[in-house]
Amino acid sequence: MATQGNVAKASFLQDLFQAGVYKPSQGKLVRQVTFAAIALALGLGCWQLLEYMGQFGGPAQYVVPGALLLVGGWVAYRLVNFPQFADFLISVEGELNKVSWPSREEVVRSAIVVIFVIFFLAALLFGFDVLWQAIFQAIGVIR
Repeated sequence: MATQGNVAKASFLQDLFQAGVYKPSQGKLVRQVTFAAIALALGLGCWQLLEYMGQFGGPAQYVVPGALLLVGGWVAYRLVNFPQFADFLISVEGELNKVSWPSREEVVRSAIVVIFVIFFLAALLFGFDVLWQAIFQAIGVIR
């Protein structure tokens, strides 16, 4: 009698060795961005490994990071097409489509307000610092 955990492991392994795309017309952009982020992290890690293994020399210097890059790329591709994860990414894209994004003018105005408030608060804090320094010097707490 197969347990539910064994069935889930078998299903994961079956999904890992399939080349098909799960729901290819849905969540395309989010899946591509997720794959690119995973691939970038994987590529940087393999590059660091290549740099580290350079001190040892030999063909393993290139074979090990290359093999890890290939296997990791395949796992990343399969991950974004794994049904549960792909359904999550599809729902993420659906929610992002519901967001009302501000116009460029609104972003510029908001950024100007934020920058102005930051400089105003910095000047205010500088003023308080100078004031308290003068008070403490007057009463002899600091020199």
